[in-house]
Amino acid sequence: MVHAFTIQPSSYNTFEDESDQLEQCKEWGLLSEKAAKTKAFFYKGNGMNLPCGIVGFVDKMTAVIEFDNKQLHCIHPSYLKEMQAANYSQRGAGTADSTEAEVLELETLQEDAPVSVEVNVEVNADTNVEEVKKAPKEPKKEKAKKEKAPKLQLPEEKVKMIATVKEFTTVPNNFSDTEDEVVIYEAVSLTEPEMEIGEAWSSHSATLKKLELEIGDKLSFECKIVAKKLSKHPIPYKINNPAKLQKVTS
Repeated sequence: MVHAFTIQPSSYNTFEDESDQLEQCKEWGLLSEKAAKTKAFFYKGNGMNLPCGIVGFVDKMTAVIEFDNKQLHCIHPSYLKEMQAANYSQRGAGTADSTEAEVLELETLQEDAPVSVEVNVEVNADTNVEEVKKAPKEPKKEKAKKEKAPKLQLPEEKVKMIATVKEFTTVPNNFSDTEDEVVIYEAVSLTEPEMEIGEAWSSHSATLKKLELEIGDKLSFECKIVAKKLSKHPIPYKINNPAKLQKVTS
């Protein structure tokens, strides 16, 4: 059976191996940090419930899935994640593609705040209406727009870093009844090449627990760093698979 709704990728990146696929699925939030292997996924669009596998990606915001009939389909990882919920309900046949398009669009559009114009003219009992009309208007005041910090161009390969432990916390895991333990770092920077990162986070893995870390501890390590926001926290970058960990004493 041919699926007419599919968005075929003109080209895409395949995973190098199963561990590469596992790591990418974790970055997308499709698997928990503790997952040791991938699982079956389902596409619940267009009134269907189809098993599928994640075979690659066009970019970090576009996953490529493959159905049993070998057809490929481009999909936003967050939308695919929603489909895995047991209580996911279709909002009517034929709406899946439009919903997915809305999700993709929301990732790229920026809302412009409306400009407010204020004219201050004192009016009292002796003020003539014509005088009010002729009163000089104050310059238009525009609401100050928050300037977003430019996105860092993160290296794709492993890098050497230093960071200071800021906080230990937990975040919800959509695929488990238990929450994931994480570490939040501050004063994060790359040493080779030199680059200031600010704040980042990582899972509180068994390897990190062996160091018996405390708030304020400074670490050096090698890792991959990616743009992935921590759930319910304004931390934009994630530290993946830190190795060669060492406490730095000043």
